[in-house]
Amino acid sequence: MVTAQNTRLKKRMLPLVALTALLLLVGGTFLNIWLGRAAQQVVKDQFNEGQLVVARSVKYWIERQIGFLEKELLIAAKNIESAPTAPQALDYNLQPSFERVVELGVAKINLFDRERRLKHTYYPYRQPTHTTTDAFPFPDNPESASNGGRTIFVSNPVSGGSEMQLTISTMLDHPVFDDLSFHLNLSWFLTPYLQSIRSGKTGYAWIMDSQGRFLFHPQPAFIGQSAFEARRGREPDISHHLIDTIQRENMLEGMEGTGFYHSGWHRGITGKIEKLIAYSPVVVSKMPSQVWSVAVVAPVFEIEDALRQIHRWQVLLQALVMLVVIVAGAALLFFEVRWSRRLEKTVEDRTRALKRSEENYRSLVESAEDLIFTLDQEGRLLSVNSFTARWFGNRPEEMIGLAVGDLFAREIAERKMEIVQTVFRNGKSVRDEFELKVGSEESWISANFMPLKNEAGKMTAVLCIARDITENKKLERQLINTEKLASLGTLAAGVAHEINNPLGVMLGFCDLLVRKKTAGSQEYEDLKIIERQGLHCKQVVENLLSFARVGREVSTDTQLNHCLREIISVVRHSLSMKGIDLEIDLTEDLPRVHGDDRQLQQVFLNLINNAAAAMPEGGRLTIRSEVAGGGKKVAVRIRDDGSGISPEIMDHIYEPFFTTKPEGEGTGLGLFVSYGIINKFGGTILCESQTHTTAQRPRGTTFTVVLPMALEEYRWRAES
Repeated sequence: MVTAQNTRLKKRMLPLVALTALLLLVGGTFLNIWLGRAAQQVVKDQFNEGQLVVARSVKYWIERQIGFLEKELLIAAKNIESAPTAPQALDYNLQPSFERVVELGVAKINLFDRERRLKHTYYPYRQPTHTTTDAFPFPDNPESASNGGRTIFVSNPVSGGSEMQLTISTMLDHPVFDDLSFHLNLSWFLTPYLQSIRSGKTGYAWIMDSQGRFLFHPQPAFIGQSAFEARRGREPDISHHLIDTIQRENMLEGMEGTGFYHSGWHRGITGKIEKLIAYSPVVVSKMPSQVWSVAVVAPVFEIEDALRQIHRWQVLLQALVMLVVIVAGAALLFFEVRWSRRLEKTVEDRTRALKRSEENYRSLVESAEDLIFTLDQEGRLLSVNSFTARWFGNRPEEMIGLAVGDLFAREIAERKMEIVQTVFRNGKSVRDEFELKVGSEESWISANFMPLKNEAGKMTAVLCIARDITENKKLERQLINTEKLASLGTLAAGVAHEINNPLGVMLGFCDLLVRKKTAGSQEYEDLKIIERQGLHCKQVVENLLSFARVGREVSTDTQLNHCLREIISVVRHSLSMKGIDLEIDLTEDLPRVHGDDRQLQQVFLNLINNAAAAMPEGGRLTIRSEVAGGGKKVAVRIRDDGSGISPEIMDHIYEPFFTTKPEGEGTGLGLFVSYGIINKFGGTILCESQTHTTAQRPRGTTFTVVLPMALEEYRWRAES
């Protein structure tokens, strides 16, 4: 009879399973088509958003580099105004600026004498030229921006043969020269960064100026041409209405956005090709208003190929799901019968596992090298592990029933009873540290008293887990002594420097008075006594400086990794004590750079201390060294994930006596001195900061120190 019932059940189930499979097939097909189209549109939108992030990154880089060139122009202007008028002196004062801006595309620097109508042109590593001219880069009535109280004029890009050029100029307060300008080769400026940009596998970037001309394009023939005419001349059979509308109504108006258009070629592929485009405005100057637009484009067929592959896998997965559903329905009855049998076996297995777990727990407690015991409300021992018994010199069974007063001195026992009563009263854990004398040795114990409750939630005992922390206490005292010695060194350096200044003045005036007195006279002998005592004080000051590790050794070149490792060895401990994780990534075999060990260490110490001050609650400090500037420079990046620097004060961080620290915690000279040291060695120090975390950038500050390679190192590498 059971067999007949099973047969009827199978006959009823087969049509139901077949109908279910048919519905899944039809519904899955339509759903697959709809989801494929929706997914394609979503992927296009997300891909375009990714291109927009790349465009914004390019925009940020160009605006920052032009801002850097403007600051360098102001620095060069100040150097010219304070320099002698001799051509050699002017060349000497312009050379440091040239070394910092030549890699950004500045091909030459011009000085103009309007009265004599002369133009003095300076080149990197070449003799300057002097010519007559009637064309001046700075107009008579310019609409230009003010930067730091000085007027800056940025010209529109002009075509210079096969390349585009840009002039950034300012007026001078000088008895001979009236104008100073940087002549920027836009190809040098844009190509190193934009040429390597890829969107997807073959996508690329291009830039056009406010007049609609290409400043950079993978097709060199397009550079300098109108973006509207260049495509039409190459692809006359394809409608460019979409891209022309985007360029005219959005990009030339300084707008940001995404879209698509059709092109007739893409990296050797011809025919009508749909492309995705994301664009962002680049503000080159506000007065006069000059806005470029950067675009990142990629062909749609790259996305479609990927989606087709995903769609094939989706179809296979859908078929697999249908097969699984059918098989699962057929196997459901079979497994239902077996389930009850396996459930009984599982209960038996878990019962045995519970017993083993209890035995393992008991073994774990017994083998632990911690003091583990339980107390009742009266402070009597209910249980102890073997380690506790051995620690007190007894056996576990002999300690059951003993009171706290039988184990500890009266003062300690009373304190432990108060803690036990507190745990019973509040039902919460209490942690305590106390010093305990066992025999002739004194030990420090860290104990945690925790409530034990029964199934009804009522407290029945207090569990105490204690550990001997004597060695940790000793280490803590050693760390405190180390901090005291470090503070004494800092104090010694400060006192030495404060004494050196008045001491030098007194010795100087004493030397002048000695020269005016006759040798052997009483005044002469008195002054000699003063001089000897002053020199003795000077020796004491030099000893203080030696104690504080402040040396005067100067070298013409150095190895940055060596400087960094010395500073890291000094600050590593203090950073750890502040909860700051230190991440070090030093590129090996770095070229030597122009600089002095001690002064560069002072710079790195200032930056590390500032980073630590920005992370009072702890964080991560990353120190990285690497080759930069096309292999001609070395960069050190020091990044923290602290509170960051707000844009309002970013322009003031290098000013002397400017500080955001509370009164008494900073002099405001750290970054000012660091900037002077790096600038003296021909390097640059840059700061990037974010005060809050965003999807594009995390919170924190990064200081980048870039130093030129030492001359001998550069010659050696060039020859090898």
